[in-house]
Amino acid sequence: MRNTLIVLAVAGVLGTLSTGAHAQDALSDIFSQGTVNGELRVYDFNRSYDYETAAKPSAHAFGGSILLNAQTGSLDGFSAGVSLISANSLGSLSNNPKRVDTTLMGASDSLTALGQAYLQYKNDWVTLRAGDQYLNTPWMGNSDGRLLPNSYEALTVDLTPVKGWDIIGIRELSYKSRTSSDYFDDNNYYPNNYQGDTLYGGNQGLPLTAKQTSGTWVLGTTYASGGLKVQGWYYDFLDFTNMAYADGSYVFKTGTGFDPVIGLQGLTENGGGSDNVLVANQLKINGVAGHNVRSDVWGADLGVIIPNGRFDVYYNKVDQQNGSVGDGSIISPFTASYATDPLYTSSMIRGLVEAGPGSAWKAKMTYGFFDNKLQLVGSYARYTTDLNGDFHDTYFDVIYNFDGYLKGLQIRDRWEKSVGGLNNLNPGNKPFTYNRVMLTYKF
Repeated sequence: MRNTLIVLAVAGVLGTLSTGAHAQDALSDIFSQGTVNGELRVYDFNRSYDYETAAKPSAHAFGGSILLNAQTGSLDGFSAGVSLISANSLGSLSNNPKRVDTTLMGASDSLTALGQAYLQYKNDWVTLRAGDQYLNTPWMGNSDGRLLPNSYEALTVDLTPVKGWDIIGIRELSYKSRTSSDYFDDNNYYPNNYQGDTLYGGNQGLPLTAKQTSGTWVLGTTYASGGLKVQGWYYDFLDFTNMAYADGSYVFKTGTGFDPVIGLQGLTENGGGSDNVLVANQLKINGVAGHNVRSDVWGADLGVIIPNGRFDVYYNKVDQQNGSVGDGSIISPFTASYATDPLYTSSMIRGLVEAGPGSAWKAKMTYGFFDNKLQLVGSYARYTTDLNGDFHDTYFDVIYNFDGYLKGLQIRDRWEKSVGGLNNLNPGNKPFTYNRVMLTYKF
């Protein structure tokens, strides 16, 4: 039904054209000035546990995907876009379902979805988009670290009063996770197979009987000028929580090639009552249920940009809130257990969103070689949490971007080892190593 509405809207716009030569020229321009692009992906993921059991063995997943995007040319500011996305395990699934890393593309051999299908209107100061689409906000985005990205059925408005300043409004209605084939009235707290959704990799603690979510309202603003970048967002995750988030950074241009950086971020959220899905179902997040949602977070960044690289030291603190869901854990419907949130200290495997209240610091170094075709990233993060003990993560990332005839091809290897923690944060509280080899080609 939702895709039918998009088709009807596009047909309505085209129907406003009069017949004749002008109409024929306009229709011709819509397609001749359109764009088509895409991406091929082949990923190999390995989850290696130092403590294995029959119920929780090490897991592996291998597969490939294609993402095809098409957008028409503009007709008096109107255009339409569509993205077809499809993934396949290439016959690699283990006979033992427990040995499959279902976060890559779920538990099936193939997965196909309509990633985008939208109608857009755009002029110099406003962009309106309605339909299935990718979003790019701090706490509701693509989480694009697997074969397929998240996408949303939504109405978005982006106002640009002056260059560098955007004001964004979003009404999200339904959600397609990165392992789902359609759009559903749920999020990462709902269980696999909720209303038929093949959702994997999220928190997934709610029962199948939980009421569906009513969607999300979002209002945000971003501003960038020179070395200054700031943004502020308000999210009303209906039936879950209200969140206010802001961050900002400033790069001090010294002219020496060594430019200091400072950054700050903060978050506060609250919600409760009988209509709150988490409270009504007494969902235990990090082992703790609650009668309301309450979380307060702050963070800081001190860094320096150097020739071909950057070094930063980050800090985050999540306050403990007795009586609240997860004792003050951050409620994040579209990043929970994905570790794709914007907190400074989040690691590849997890961060404070997943581990709960406490503090963390992280040191990170990025350096480029051969005109940045080769990029090396290393980081170390240490977490001290109230509910899951202390643990630390070591991370390495090697990225190579080809040029010339192979421009668009990238090879990447992401490796992280997590050590420590309590309550089976890592299986058996023993080290957990995650290696992700990612081959992509953009065309």
